[in-house]
Amino acid sequence: MSFFETIDPTFGTFVLGNAPLKQLATGFDWVEGPVWFGDLNCLLFSDIPNNRIMRWVPGLGISVFREPSNFSNGHTRDRQGRLVSCEHGGRRVTRTEYDGSITVIADRYQGKRLNSPNDVVVTSDGAIWFSDPHYGIATDYEGHRSEQELPCHVYRVDPSGAIQAVLTDFNCPNGLAFSPDEKKLVVADTGRMHGSDPQHIRVFNVGDNWRLSGGEVFHVISPGCADGMRFDSDGNLWSSAADGVHCIAPDGHLMGKILVPETVSNLCFGGRGKHKLFITATTSVYAISLNRNGAL
Repeated sequence: MSFFETIDPTFGTFVLGNAPLKQLATGFDWVEGPVWFGDLNCLLFSDIPNNRIMRWVPGLGISVFREPSNFSNGHTRDRQGRLVSCEHGGRRVTRTEYDGSITVIADRYQGKRLNSPNDVVVTSDGAIWFSDPHYGIATDYEGHRSEQELPCHVYRVDPSGAIQAVLTDFNCPNGLAFSPDEKKLVVADTGRMHGSDPQHIRVFNVGDNWRLSGGEVFHVISPGCADGMRFDSDGNLWSSAADGVHCIAPDGHLMGKILVPETVSNLCFGGRGKHKLFITATTSVYAISLNRNGAL
């Protein structure tokens, strides 16, 4: 069985014919937000409807990391190695300190409550960037059904703590990622309710003082839509899709696919050398080794 679909011949050098797609764990309701902790040799990810963060350790398997988790969704690590999380239930972005205590990074903008922070990245200056669609407050399935107080924006939290809405023309911003040199920012727009609006990945130029310009459509995922995304060290974008993970070249053309039997929500690089791609897909977590390394 082939786990790959090659469109651009270069993609054939990115994948390994003898490296299988492995299902690491299953039985969840909707998994999201994978983040690799190399120093602890573990993967954390969200099981959103079940209100918990799970931990997978090679050779040991699955355990619960945090329950309840405030319906956490996306995660990343900051420059000090701390866990940064988007919480649907708390309508906030938080940081887990070394002692396990929780620090609130952002929960309001201009005096109004955030919607349901979804995905998050940290740049080299220590700023925290996150998307804030309404999905977590639209129903009680992934959070608490609540009134929407703010439009769906992308925010930047400066190391000083100041919060700014940096992208304000999205229907529902979702996954976001910076290129390895941090000169490009890509953001997925997945629409008001996953299908009622245009769904695509947009790309922005990052200038001095992190000013953004551009915003043209970079790529349109088919089938499905882009959710979580990560860059490899050469600037290729790996995106979630309905049929697996799509690899997109720096110029925006589709190079190939890793075929996954469930709809993919998110992904991250990890493992020894950051050459292993961890994939959250509906009810399961998968992994596959690649001839690629994740960007720092």
